[in-house]
Amino acid sequence: MGCAGPYASSEMGRVSDSVPAASSSGAGSDPRLTSALVIDFVEGVAAIIKAERQYLTTLDSAIGDADHGINLDRGFSAVLAKLPEVADQDAGTILKTVGTTLVSTVGGASGPLYGTAFIRAGGALAGRTEFGADELIAALDAALQGIMARGKASRGEKTMIDTIAPALDALKAARANGADLLDAIHEATAAAKAGMEATIPMLATKGRASYLGERSIGHQDPGATSAYLMASVLQDTLEHTLTREGGTSHG
Repeated sequence: MGCAGPYASSEMGRVSDSVPAASSSGAGSDPRLTSALVIDFVEGVAAIIKAERQYLTTLDSAIGDADHGINLDRGFSAVLAKLPEVADQDAGTILKTVGTTLVSTVGGASGPLYGTAFIRAGGALAGRTEFGADELIAALDAALQGIMARGKASRGEKTMIDTIAPALDALKAARANGADLLDAIHEATAAAKAGMEATIPMLATKGRASYLGERSIGHQDPGATSAYLMASVLQDTLEHTLTREGGTSHG
């Protein structure tokens, strides 16, 4: 997807405390994840958004207000400033802080949408300093439902939902088939990338892009692209964490 790839596996934050204990591979023996992994993920998202700020803005210039990357970078820069205040808190508190910060600092539609996603995910992990794969999936599901409710959108309308929904479907399907968490996340990220690319031939029916009518066809949706970047960071954060801690194997 152009220049987005290289940054997803770099700029990761702290990983040494993200998994409390090692576990063998398999869906029934996933490691417990911790609040530290959430911090790692958020730091990674902030890094990749900054690295891809111009790319996202260029995509948005074709079908939007040419500010998607700029706005997200401003929001996640503000998030980074807030993280030290909640670094020792439960995962739910961290995610809700991210969400409320995005809502208050990011302009356009992406602030309320991503803000709602993080707030809803935080609600699913409220009070949890440790959580497992099922809880992670529940948080991601809550995030998607929050976006759909806030944006009054569904699949096939050329939005971030077209990245997130198929990724979550793939994640759930892989787990149902017995995949360990990391293998399932790899399946989800591949589905996210395919979903993002599938927005290119779509006709936009939501947001600023919908004003263009058929002229929106042929352009990759910037929201779908930023959602894919976040999915790639989640994969890399889990991969770095689990392999460093010996939490799972993948190969």
